[in-house]
Amino acid sequence: MKAIRRFTVRTVLPEPLQALGELALNLRWSWHPETRDLFREVEPETWEAAGRDPVRLLGQVSPRRLAALAVDRRFLRRLGDAADDLRDYLAGPRWYQDQQALPEAPNLPAAIAYFSPEFGITATLPQYSGGLGILAGDHLKAASDLGVPIIGVGLLYRHGYFRQSLSKDGWQQERYPLLDPNELAVSQLRELDGSPSTADCTPASGRPRWGGFRC
Repeated sequence: MKAIRRFTVRTVLPEPLQALGELALNLRWSWHPETRDLFREVEPETWEAAGRDPVRLLGQVSPRRLAALAVDRRFLRRLGDAADDLRDYLAGPRWYQDQQALPEAPNLPAAIAYFSPEFGITATLPQYSGGLGILAGDHLKAASDLGVPIIGVGLLYRHGYFRQSLSKDGWQQERYPLLDPNELAVSQLRELDGSPSTADCTPASGRPRWGGFRC
């Protein structure tokens, strides 16, 4: 029977565990072993069953387990350290900012747009299918660690790459998983007034051409 409508249920974390949500929605965890270890400690079996995806993990952990973690002083200390480390990582100066402060530094840009159809950051965000995506993802990770203000501009695919298997007759079978943005470590970009950000790519002259787009 075909589903009429799908619903995504988001877990409401206890107040002491709110930082887990912040950590899950920042993809730095995908290349930061200490943060991944923290999520594994939430519930090791569920972490593996969720494909090592923090967002799915938090949606599958039982309320009883979350309540226990909310009063576990050792876990809360680790959570506090991880949250503080992420905030320092996001706000503190890094290599790029040190270069800007040098008297002989050139006029470095405040932001750099990086256009790519794919960004292979983590398998839990399947917006890539091969080497180009992995390379683009590595560029973003390195830029993040160096403090280079690169903004990745790409596509959010609704189906991602397909999964392959063989039928009993030996024929290749493809399955295209439907990606729900509410189940991914992404959030909608919004303007200062809270409205969704949009890009107007209408040709400025009214005629289709590469130049003169308002984006």
